[in-house]
Amino acid sequence: MIETIPMQTGAEAIAEGVNWLWILVVTFLIFFMHAGFAMLEAGQVRSKNVANQLTKNMLTWSVGVVTFFVLGAGVSGIIGALTGGGSYGAISQFGAGNFGWVNWLYGAVFAMTMATIVSGAVAGRAKLRAYVTYTFLVAAVIYPVVTGMTWGGGFVAGLGFHDFAGGMIVHGVGGIAGLTAAYMLGARMGRFNDDGSVNVIPGHSMTFAVLGTLVLAFGWYGFNVGTSVNVFAVEGGEVVLGAGWEIVGRVALNTTLGMAMGALGAGLVALARSGKVDTLYVANGMLAGLVGVTGTADVLTPMGGIALGFLAGAQLPIVFSFVEKRLKIDDVCAVFPVHGSAGALGIVLFPLWSTGGSPVGGGVVPGGILSVEASMFVPQILGTLVITVWTVVATAAVWGAFKAVGQARVEPDHERDGLDVSEHGVDTYPEFGGRDAIATDGGHASTTDETDGIIRTDGGTPNDGEIKMVMGFIRPDTLSDVKQGLAEIGAPSLTVTNVSGRGSQPAKTGQWRGEEYSVDLHQKVKIECVVADIPAEDVAEAITEAGKTGEPGDGKVFILPVEEAYQIRTGEVGTDAV
Repeated sequence: MIETIPMQTGAEAIAEGVNWLWILVVTFLIFFMHAGFAMLEAGQVRSKNVANQLTKNMLTWSVGVVTFFVLGAGVSGIIGALTGGGSYGAISQFGAGNFGWVNWLYGAVFAMTMATIVSGAVAGRAKLRAYVTYTFLVAAVIYPVVTGMTWGGGFVAGLGFHDFAGGMIVHGVGGIAGLTAAYMLGARMGRFNDDGSVNVIPGHSMTFAVLGTLVLAFGWYGFNVGTSVNVFAVEGGEVVLGAGWEIVGRVALNTTLGMAMGALGAGLVALARSGKVDTLYVANGMLAGLVGVTGTADVLTPMGGIALGFLAGAQLPIVFSFVEKRLKIDDVCAVFPVHGSAGALGIVLFPLWSTGGSPVGGGVVPGGILSVEASMFVPQILGTLVITVWTVVATAAVWGAFKAVGQARVEPDHERDGLDVSEHGVDTYPEFGGRDAIATDGGHASTTDETDGIIRTDGGTPNDGEIKMVMGFIRPDTLSDVKQGLAEIGAPSLTVTNVSGRGSQPAKTGQWRGEEYSVDLHQKVKIECVVADIPAEDVAEAITEAGKTGEPGDGKVFILPVEEAYQIRTGEVGTDAV
């Protein structure tokens, strides 16, 4: 019989249990943001680099979280104590205990969010070993020094610097580190011409980029709202609402407003600059708006959430263009304008719309009344400068060392082939042509044997006894239908190749982050079919009928003579070889 054990239902037990459960739920929600980062970054790189980007995101967590457990959390405590009034705390996390480990994990998901931002800036050319080593150093030293100076009670915190949920400490550091690493690495091959002009290199999947954005936006509620509140507290032996409930609604509201206004700000600026609402700028702007309010969502008026979100989104196209065209830095996933400049902007400008209950008093425009002193901005500006200088110097030193020993960047041949193959030995998209189709290279059984003597309408031999090659250029999405059509006429083996070219099909204009580019080489599939006992005209007609959509760009089919053919295995020659 199962023994009944009475539950501890005291007020303190209830409050503590619910609070720790809340922290864990929020932690898991922030961890889920890594799925968003993986999708967002994978969508913005070329198809030949997708597996590399996904691997870097997984290794960022795997390497970084262990490093932060063994070293990083302790370093943060040491820096806080050495530079200010912080406590040394637990130098080692091994003996921290149950609740101490929960606190460590909560800090770890913030640390790994910062670390994974960098991978988007160095995409397409960084060696995996260099990136993983940098991730180790980020989790062990670079990020913990920042948190020690700020959240850990160090001297930056002593200045009065206010960063509620990591607008500068997490996102600003990630964006600045990404820009610095991208500068040290140099641009991808073909990104800039010798005269300094820019070549647009579009990512391979807008769908991935947008879905990743929405996953990140979902997780952001854990990032901001989760930071703001303890669920319960105990007063006079009774359970009451915990600390932070007075601001949780404000944080949730500003997070939502910042997200929405960031998308609108980026979209409107893109429209003004290019005449089109750029999809990727809208997605990136949504994230920039979130970053813009993250550091100060607890002390912003609703108008502040609207204004900072809009400004953070609006600066995105402008800053990205400056980084690309003026600085000539290849920031693949726009991590600096999304995380770096947006984070700094929100931190520095928040006093304009701060509430009366903020650490620095009322804002400049909390309802239209100018009531602020210039000193309100001083701690925010100084704190941002200190964090920026440390991040740039540390990141440049690490990547500079990699570069000096030739370990920062992959070989040119590897970059051309793609990092999926060179770094991982895989092809993310090994197949093409749509749905599975009948194989026509010997896998389709004919209804007749090899000597059945197919009836020819002209009474003679096919192809006048000669060998012919039928060469077709078709739309990639019609390949399955063409293979089916060839199988139905009993066509033999064929060769299929991905090609690009131009003919009568007009050029198209594409756009990637507001930059237009011309597409005059269209993707096609080239089919080569050598025949002897099947009329080449029948093969050509089968390809034409199956590949026809009626729109410009359906392709062409050619019939060419083949002088001779040799079967390598048997040594047969001529029609027997075919």
